[in-house]
Amino acid sequence: MPAHSQAHLAYLTLERLIVTLKLKPGSLVTERQLIELAEHGRTPVREAIQKLAWQGLIEIRARVGLQITMIQPEDRAHVMQTRQRLEPLAAALVAQHASPEARLAISGCEQEMAACSDQGDMEGFLVADKMFDEIMEYACPNRFLTAALAPLQTHARRIWFASAAPEKMKASVQRHIKVMRAIEAADAEKAAAAMSQLMDYLADA
Repeated sequence: MPAHSQAHLAYLTLERLIVTLKLKPGSLVTERQLIELAEHGRTPVREAIQKLAWQGLIEIRARVGLQITMIQPEDRAHVMQTRQRLEPLAAALVAQHASPEARLAISGCEQEMAACSDQGDMEGFLVADKMFDEIMEYACPNRFLTAALAPLQTHARRIWFASAAPEKMKASVQRHIKVMRAIEAADAEKAAAAMSQLMDYLADA
């Protein structure tokens, strides 16, 4: 798997703070605050801010500053409606094309998710979920598909965390693991079916 740049590490830190609502929806923040929170320099953090703005998590407002976007009432339905169509295709493609290195990384992610489920660690689960999404992005040969999915996945994590509960996490982890094992086995049909079941669960949970 490729090494992460300083900008990507800054992005991961800030994305996690937004997803776990430590940076609250609607709150105003400054670049200086985000530099301190990310613990990276100005240039990497500015790149991270641009990515978060592209994903719709930060709004850059002229003469006001930076604002964490609100969660709108229709966001969940719209995000999941799109993911239900696209994620099974991505899972099938990754099952077909993933390298041994990517399958091994997915296996490690599976173990991490299972441990978070056992410990009731919801923030840890979200970190593992983000890791899984990035492995999928790396392994999927269709860059247009992964570009469409990346912001949807991040919004889905934030929406999920807003009403998260340990039992919901356990059910989600069980379904994630079915997807992962199908990908590890290079079974495209089973991976797509398991991903469809996961998306249906998340849409209704």
